[in-house]
Amino acid sequence: MGTESVFEVVHAVLSAEPISVDQAIAAVESDTAGAVVSFSGVVRNHDGGKAVQRLSYSAHPTAHQVMADVVARLAAEQDAAGPSPQPVRIWAAHRIGMLEIGDPALVCAVSAAHRGQAFAVCAELVDRIKEQVPIWKEQFFTDGTVEWVGAGG
Repeated sequence: MGTESVFEVVHAVLSAEPISVDQAIAAVESDTAGAVVSFSGVVRNHDGGKAVQRLSYSAHPTAHQVMADVVARLAAEQDAAGPSPQPVRIWAAHRIGMLEIGDPALVCAVSAAHRGQAFAVCAELVDRIKEQVPIWKEQFFTDGTVEWVGAGG
């Protein structure tokens, strides 16, 4: 094997435009991938027992770079943990701006030769993005109240 990383970050962005799991899957699929695992975190109509009408996501000015760094660091760690005989491809995007119920807010996809690796990398990717990328959620409830939830909330 060469020294090149087989962990390829295809996409790691914050997006003001709609994102979709279909888009993510299509971007990571390859002939070497026996498994594609995807995650779509969508806006739900409730939180803490209150009815949610819509959400708005705001990002810290550094969030774009943090998103790229979080994904790149995960890829580098996975690569260092042991060579993978086949490429592992990673796609991740988080929406910013106003979202309606049912809109995807966080979409991730990972392709790998085998399902175990694809599941593990995708799960870790989602957790790290939610924990580390400085994005705040403003929830608009149907009763007219508004609540801010900090990064990692």
